[in-house]
Amino acid sequence: MLRLLRLLLLLLLLPPPGSPEPPGLAPLSPGAPPQAPDLLYADGLRAYAAGAWAPAVALLREALRSQAALGRARRDCGARCAAEPGTALPAAPGPDSGTRAARAAWEPLLLRAALRRAECLTQCGARRLGPGGAARLRVVSALRDAFRRREPYNYLQRAYYQLKKLDLAAAAAHTFFVANPTHLQMREDMAKYRRMTGVRPQSFRDLETPPYWAAYDTGLELLGRQEAGLALPWLEEALQESLAQMESCRADCEGPEEQQREEDEQEGTGSQGGLYEAIAVHWIRVLQCRQRCVGDTATRPGRSFPVPDFLPGQLKRLHEAYAQVGNLSQAVESVLSVLLFYPEDEASKKALDQYQAQLGEPRPSLGPREDIQSFVLRSLGEKRQLYYAMEHLGTSFKDPDPWTPAAVIPEALREKLREDQEKRPWDHEPPQPKPLTHWKDVLLLEGVTLTQDARQLNGSERAVLDGLLTPAECGVLLQLAKDAAEAGARSGYRGRRSPHTPHERFEGLTVLKAAQLARAGAVGSQGAQLLLEVSERVRTLTQAYFSPDRPLHLSFTHLVCRSAVEGEQAQRMDLSHPVHADNCVLDPDTGECWREPPAYTYRDYSGLLYLNDDFQGGDLFFTEPNALRVTAQVRPRCGRLVAFSSGGENPHGVWAVTRGRRCALALWHTWAPEHREQEWTEAKELLQEPEEEEEEMPSRDPAPEPPSRRLQRVQDKAGKPSRVREEL
Repeated sequence: MLRLLRLLLLLLLLPPPGSPEPPGLAPLSPGAPPQAPDLLYADGLRAYAAGAWAPAVALLREALRSQAALGRARRDCGARCAAEPGTALPAAPGPDSGTRAARAAWEPLLLRAALRRAECLTQCGARRLGPGGAARLRVVSALRDAFRRREPYNYLQRAYYQLKKLDLAAAAAHTFFVANPTHLQMREDMAKYRRMTGVRPQSFRDLETPPYWAAYDTGLELLGRQEAGLALPWLEEALQESLAQMESCRADCEGPEEQQREEDEQEGTGSQGGLYEAIAVHWIRVLQCRQRCVGDTATRPGRSFPVPDFLPGQLKRLHEAYAQVGNLSQAVESVLSVLLFYPEDEASKKALDQYQAQLGEPRPSLGPREDIQSFVLRSLGEKRQLYYAMEHLGTSFKDPDPWTPAAVIPEALREKLREDQEKRPWDHEPPQPKPLTHWKDVLLLEGVTLTQDARQLNGSERAVLDGLLTPAECGVLLQLAKDAAEAGARSGYRGRRSPHTPHERFEGLTVLKAAQLARAGAVGSQGAQLLLEVSERVRTLTQAYFSPDRPLHLSFTHLVCRSAVEGEQAQRMDLSHPVHADNCVLDPDTGECWREPPAYTYRDYSGLLYLNDDFQGGDLFFTEPNALRVTAQVRPRCGRLVAFSSGGENPHGVWAVTRGRRCALALWHTWAPEHREQEWTEAKELLQEPEEEEEEMPSRDPAPEPPSRRLQRVQDKAGKPSRVREEL
């Protein structure tokens, strides 16, 4: 609630449309102490809304500068004050520390050191940040999240565009897109920038990503080319910068109490009780935050999960690279550092024995790297405190590291943590498919498994089921689509590009068209018959899963293939099918979905049954109602069905098919019997009719009748031509 109120207050700062340039724009002077980032950001949004593009750029850039300056000042002051005489925290007395009076003397020493540290931090902050120091520049949680998502760059790119500064606009757009790769509007904007003549390829640069990622990627690339000598400086830089980034993150964990109070809502560690309870709760929050810094540092911008074993992995590559160039001393130090994380790692122990044998004589002076040894010892000390609090104070702690020794974890907690480990969500460990009998009393289809349900797909009334088709059946339907395309039966798209993108070709085949082609001999009857059977198979399964008490009817069935146009996929940014809902008109600006024409309002459930996966791109994805952020994504494969309700609760689209041909059977179901698919019944009747034996007539032209003429005769016999629909 508090966060919502703050967002509402921020929105109240925005002027109404058409207002003049807003008053109170903060005057900026280079080199001056940073101003409050939240006020600068609010002023920047006000200027942006008023169309004052130059002031908006200046204010948003200053907000970014102030936010960065605040972080640097906190880190620098923290390091400086930790080294000041009299600010070192005394070691806690052990059980054998002597008399009771000696143990009681420890408390004043601790509080005196804390007061001196606080005094040093306050004075340092005032020198670096002006009067009031960091307390004057407190940043609320909503704003921290906006900066973390790089939202200022979204506004900056639009303001730069209005100022005709395309190079800066492209850089700002790219910076935002790196951290928000599923933001569909920015994807379209990036495609537009790439088509502009005034934008160069080097304009697309990331202005925010920490430098260690560039060094890390460069080092890996050089190692992949067997250039260990060139890779080593980059790998060392990546490691040192990674450690520096962790220190920066750890310093941010000691932010103002207001930030920590907001985090109570997420951590569930709100302070209750007196002085010592409050101190303990705040210290636990700081330790929890510090431990999260490992994962934060190892997570690339725009990614959801960290690179596994980020630090040990870098050290493994370093010792291998040093060994390749013959620097065995450095190789020994690096492999000993790996063993600090994993003492029983057989590959590392074998490498150590090999390096020591090559050195030829003992080198007692060689040991683990000091920076890594310090990191590991400090981390283990923090973990012991957190596990102690977890056992005795009832707090929570999710250990981010797989290398934590079992001895650090209290014995009373080990069994509970082992049970929690086995209950990890499916996206950390692939889900075990459940048989159909798991969720239905009746075994409807042999071999069908529920792979993901609505919870795992982050939505409502969604499901992914596998095993609806065998590989052989997929092959039959793929051949049907190919034969129909060669016969010129592209339903509504006769040889044209897709109506949704110029970079793909689109072929569609209805069940009636397939039956007519089969009667004409243009396609195999086996494929046309299987198309009917499979559509009914999907309808039965969809009804059983979503609507067991109310019958569903097929309203339309369409075999659809999308093919990437060769030579037109470079730097492509558009979608194969834009985000939409199947029974309403989606309004992304409001998040509403209007169930009115031209939408097919009678559709109630949708299904996509995939036939192949030998193509690039083409994944189905679901979004939030604003059609901007992706909530779930599904990779096609033979026999996989994605079924979902057709309303505004399930906006979805298709990523671009950039190579190959993607084929799927699209089906829509309805509760309304009057909207059932009449063509399905006609196709079934047509395929059941026996072949008529025509009387042989003499002809001057012994050549067989062209398939196109035979097809026309079958259409006439059916009574009416096939309807043409341009649908997904």
